[in-house]
Amino acid sequence: MALPFHHTFPAIRGIQAGREYYVSMCPVRLIPKLFSFNDEEIPTELRAQRTLNKVRVPDIAQYILDNLTSYVFSAITVSINANISFEQSGSEDIGLLKVPMDARFIINDGQHRRAAFEMALRENPEIGDETIAVVFFLDIGLKRSQQMFTDLNRYAARPDQSLNILYDHRDRKAVLSKAVMKAVKIFDKLTDTERSSLPPRSSKLFTLSGIYTATNLLLSQHKDVDLDKQTSIAAQYWNSVSAQMLDWQNVLQKKVVAGDMRRDYVHSHAVTLVGLGGAGAALLALYPDDWTGRLKPLQKINWERTNPDWQNSVITGGSVHNNRTSRSFMISYLKKTLGLPLTPEEEKLLSDIQR
Repeated sequence: MALPFHHTFPAIRGIQAGREYYVSMCPVRLIPKLFSFNDEEIPTELRAQRTLNKVRVPDIAQYILDNLTSYVFSAITVSINANISFEQSGSEDIGLLKVPMDARFIINDGQHRRAAFEMALRENPEIGDETIAVVFFLDIGLKRSQQMFTDLNRYAARPDQSLNILYDHRDRKAVLSKAVMKAVKIFDKLTDTERSSLPPRSSKLFTLSGIYTATNLLLSQHKDVDLDKQTSIAAQYWNSVSAQMLDWQNVLQKKVVAGDMRRDYVHSHAVTLVGLGGAGAALLALYPDDWTGRLKPLQKINWERTNPDWQNSVITGGSVHNNRTSRSFMISYLKKTLGLPLTPEEEKLLSDIQR
């Protein structure tokens, strides 16, 4: 009779929904060897996980390699389709989890992390001695694994873009946007840093995600200057723009309610900030030393939603849209208002929409 061979994991036992599960710390070098994702050729109805998106893997691997002292990953969740044993060691719920070597591990959550580690290990084998948490569930058969995949993703929600920017200290663009927000009084006081879509009664006019997109578009010709210089240029521009936007000032001074302003006007919506960013980039490029006074025409624009210029360009079906076409239109419209030359494409866009 052949002796059984096992994988042995130091583990903590827990109970969830009346079922035992186990948590262990596995060396990174073992993750690709032990845990495989399902073969892409297996029909979907016979798998317990979605097909690996190979496009995502290099980005995650590069994230690991670029942040060797600060990368963070949550636990990998794995199902085991075999009978296991748990040997207590000093405590009822601490011990050794023994899994037969012929058992099959199915990744319920974390297949991209696993593939990224495999890729990163080829470039930097030293990370193999680090560990990642693995949560083991028991599953004889496939049905529960499929249900686990659904349950694990049922209530998953990506953090709002504004909140992601707020908490991101690695992305240079995010750091820049937050610095600019703090340096521009009207942004500092009237920006929601948690939401990218403002509720009707919000006391804010802008979103951090809107400032992020608009500011990085504004500085598209200043990518090679240092962060402090970028912040200075952007802050000066947005402060100058704010001086021309009397409605913004009225909200800042609490003469007008922010919700009413957003409801009746388009000038605080993300599409307009993007337009101001794009037009600003052209303005700074054409008049690097003499652009401030050229913003005065902004005062003459009818920013009310009822302005026919906005219909079917940035407003469709009564709602303000922030898509590629509406952004391009707003940039072109503001460039024309500021007396800046338009490209043939911008001329055609304005003509087609306004006609």
